[in-house]
Amino acid sequence: MASRTDVHTGRVLYGCMGLGGSWDTTPYTAEDIATAEAAVDAALEAGITVFDQADIYRHGKSEAVFGEVLARASGLRERIVLQTKCGIRLADGDRPGLYDLRGPTIVQRVEESLTRLRTDVIDVLLLHRPDPLTGPEEIAKALASLHGQGLVRRFGVSNMSAAQIAHLRAHLDVPLVANQLEMSLECRDWVEAGVLVNTPAAADSGFPHGTLEYCTANGIQLQAWGALARGRFTGGGETPTARLVADLAARKRTTPETILLWWLQRHPARIAPVIGSSRPDRILACRDAVHREPELTHEEWYDLWITARGGPLP
Repeated sequence: MASRTDVHTGRVLYGCMGLGGSWDTTPYTAEDIATAEAAVDAALEAGITVFDQADIYRHGKSEAVFGEVLARASGLRERIVLQTKCGIRLADGDRPGLYDLRGPTIVQRVEESLTRLRTDVIDVLLLHRPDPLTGPEEIAKALASLHGQGLVRRFGVSNMSAAQIAHLRAHLDVPLVANQLEMSLECRDWVEAGVLVNTPAAADSGFPHGTLEYCTANGIQLQAWGALARGRFTGGGETPTARLVADLAARKRTTPETILLWWLQRHPARIAPVIGSSRPDRILACRDAVHREPELTHEEWYDLWITARGGPLP
């Protein structure tokens, strides 16, 4: 049975990138804390208990305001799964942004996240992006140290292919439990790659073939960031896809947001969408994706896919 700290308990995750105010180093405000509290309350009301963070979100302010929320709500930390990421360094002055998974950097970033989040342990730590200059042995040593000290319970990756995950796993003594990738009805490379094999269009697909199958076979949860396609299909638009989403929502007596999440969840890989809105009404619009199994038929799922891609399958 999955424990409360197991990321696999979450059918939908709440992504905290929108919390914390502006994307700069300006201090967060009381209003930013109130916005975070309202978003967290809405997520909990919707049945969401897995919260996804990253050390770079709002230059660390997202973690900080989330820590404020945890400090003000007695017992909340024990009710949720707290996931965060490290591995990206934002641009600083003349230095461009880069990736950094060196061992000391991982440890330092985790310690800083723990301070901002006001907690003594991270339930799941994801490596945010691959770092071509850091070997898996060094990464594995850092993760083992964090796990051995009780600072991180579980580990995962983000934006990595099957080959990269396998290369890293070969050096780890702890399992990888998640891989977070951009997946939505708008960003469809993950599903397109599986049907474009042996067609000329395969050359235009950048998604690493076999990644979904590898993760599913090895118990690695697939988390979909950008799952709501940034509102492209749920804002009352007049595109064919938006009209189909709205029609299906009316027929299923649910919301357009739920239809988009069901489209991901209906896939056999059991994809867990990450929703990122800070608006309570839009968060609550996703509750059926938490409490109801995807109610899309085989044909309806394909109708959404074919309509969104704007042409027939090969």
